[in-house]
Parts: sequence; C-alpha cells; structure tokens
Amino acid sequence: MLSRRHFLYSAAVPAVAKDIPVRTVSKVEQAFKSPGPKPNGLQATPEGLWILDQGDNKAYLVGYENGKVLRALNTDSKAGSGITFDGEALWLASTYSREIIRADARSGATIAKFACPGAGVVAWTKGRTSPLAPPPPASPIVKAAAAAPKMPQQRQATGAHGLEWRDGKLWIAVPPSQTIYRVDPKTFQIEFQFKTAGDRPHGIGWEGKWLWCTDSNLNAFFKHDPATGRIHEKIQLADSDPLPHGMTIWKGWMWYCDDVGVVCKLRM
Repeated sequence: MLSRRHFLYSAAVPAVAKDIPVRTVSKVEQAFKSPGPKPNGLQATPEGLWILDQGDNKAYLVGYENGKVLRALNTDSKAGSGITFDGEALWLASTYSREIIRADARSGATIAKFACPGAGVVAWTKGRTSPLAPPPPASPIVKAAAAAPKMPQQRQATGAHGLEWRDGKLWIAVPPSQTIYRVDPKTFQIEFQFKTAGDRPHGIGWEGKWLWCTDSNLNAFFKHDPATGRIHEKIQLADSDPLPHGMTIWKGWMWYCDDVGVVCKLRM
C-alpha cells in the first residue's frame, strides 16, 4: 500500500486522451537569429529574453524586437539546455554535467550547483532533426562512413532540458526520465512529479495556471495541469516548421528556439 508521502512525491502517469484537443495558433515566425550557434533554453522576463546556448555555454539577454544583445555571460554549464530566472538569479540546466546551476544574473558566476533529478540515458537513439539543418556533404568519405558497419557505442548520460520558476518553486523537465519535477530550491528535494507526453521533453513555459511542455521528437507542445500532470491541449507544428527546443511564453506569444541558430514565435 502506498503511503501518503509516496503519493505526494510520485504522481500517476497523466491520463492522456487519445484525441487531445489541438489549439489553432498563428503561423510560426522566425523572429531573429540567435547570438550563439546552438540556442537551447529560453526564458522571458520584463527586461528581455534570456537564451542559453548549448554551443558556447553563454547566457544571452536579448531584446524581443530584434534580438539585440543586452548582456552576454559566460557560464559553467556544459551543453546547457534550459534557463529560468527567479527574480534575483538565473537557473541553468547543465545537461552534460547533469547539474542544475544557480548563477549570478549580472556576471554569470556560479552561486550553487545541484544534482539533476531523473538524469540518465535517453530512450531514443536518433531524434527528430531540424528541417533548417543543412544536409551533410555528399563526399566519398561521408558516403563510405555511412555505409560502414556501425559499432555499438555507449551513450552518454544527460540531465535536464527545461526549467521554469513559479511561486518559489523550480520546475524541471528531464528527457531521460520523461518527467517534469517540482523541486524546493532550498533543499532541492522533489515535491511532485509527473510524466510527459513523449520521450524528449524540452522547454517549459507558463500560460496562466497551465504549464506547457515542448516535445522535440513529437514536434509539439502539450498543456499540463501542474496539479495533476494531466494533458488538456496541444499545439502541433508542421514538419516544415523550425524544430522546437527551448520555449517560453510572453504576453500571448510562445517563443521557441531551433538549435540551428533561430529564435521563433507564434501567437497563441
């Protein structure tokens, strides 16, 4: 028999309907090029849009209108994939070190580090790729390499991809466990958790009381009730749209980034 304590820490898998209502939204717009080569995390704030780049491990604060860089910070993240702001400091998902970092929002200096919950090896072997990515060069060497027998490789363990802050709690989306966690940042203990729609959850963002979660392999966004994890709605992108990684919501617009260097938006 499950104790009350166990119930509080482990929510049941959300009851996902076979036919989730699909929200009709505006056409995806490519807002601007990212200042870094591989944008992977987004967080909207009144001061501007924060971008965490997986390529150069910098956190950029940019303007919404044209992507002008207002601040650029070096961070200790390793292939960072998520970013949020608690009103005083930044939180970064350091994916390949499997850590969550709290960093100074003015200097980028690390304030604290925590082990990422749910870290491990992801379920997929080949995920969806961006339609904007250039095709590999068709050289004889590349063709020979593609035709050669593949040796099994040990896949690297990774951590979180999406972060959000709400009412003094940190929300963390983790692909290896396919789970969203609510964590007390003071103790870094898990208070609540629920499963995601797919196996590659990425950016998360608030629309009122609802928590939206990106799934990069499903090329879609899913609206969760954060109290139960239940999915109530989704936004489905077209195959030709930029691939969603980091995501945030600001004044009726969903912003997301494709890790080929593009920041996009759509009217919700």
